[in-house]
Amino acid sequence: MAPTAAVADGTPGGVQVSVTPPSAQPGDVLLLQLTGAPPDVRAEWDGRPLVLFPAGSGWAALVGIDLEVRPGPVGWRVTRPSAAKNGGALAAGAVTVRARTFPTQQLTLPKGMVDLDAATLARVESERGELKAALAEVTPERLWRGPFRVPLEGGQPTGGFGLRRLINGQPRSPHTGYDWAAPSGTPVLAANAGRATLVTEHFFAGRNVVVDHGLGLFTLYYHLTETRVAAGDPVAAGQVIGTVGATGRVTGPHLHFAVLLGGARVDPEALLRLVPPEEPAP
Repeated sequence: MAPTAAVADGTPGGVQVSVTPPSAQPGDVLLLQLTGAPPDVRAEWDGRPLVLFPAGSGWAALVGIDLEVRPGPVGWRVTRPSAAKNGGALAAGAVTVRARTFPTQQLTLPKGMVDLDAATLARVESERGELKAALAEVTPERLWRGPFRVPLEGGQPTGGFGLRRLINGQPRSPHTGYDWAAPSGTPVLAANAGRATLVTEHFFAGRNVVVDHGLGLFTLYYHLTETRVAAGDPVAAGQVIGTVGATGRVTGPHLHFAVLLGGARVDPEALLRLVPPEEPAP
């Protein structure tokens, strides 16, 4: 496990806060853990509330650092609404986000896949709205358990998270997922337990599945040949949810695997490295 940073505030019982890792880069996933905290404890990250879940003998939350966050300190605070002292603050600190350099990739695609006509632009806008609506429905409980797993067996990881892309010489949005090249038909596996919240086909993503793991954590699986779950289905860790394909805007068969955490676009490799907190005592 990476080293942790701990802060104790000196209140009776001494709330202990650890953040792993204690510094971060754009795309990272952090684990914030609290021990000695009261049942009505709350936590904030950069002024925004975090969703806490029971872990070990205390509480925990996952924090996503978006791939385009600027370097510098980001503050966190632990509060108790019923405590008047210091405005209810029990502990506070900051994590330093370090700069991260992403490479640039140049791609050449058929003109019709880059310079979209009016009908295709309208379709793309509608599909963005559909995805945004699915990601806005946050399940208020944690559905995942244990470590997250690689979403396919075999294949050739080609990475690419954060790539600044030039398509036919035009700058485009950064690449927000991690890619695995694999033959069409290779089974695609759910990275952890959750619920299929969107199963559809989009212009860019092709056939795709979005899995809701609860508390604002989603994994996305793009360019599938086929899907094997329906929207609303419960999903087990390692369950086959589809197969690798080349649907959507692609240059060959591969899986595009992306992660959104609290709205932050994070590096799937960071989620796969996560050492999950202990389960709460029975």
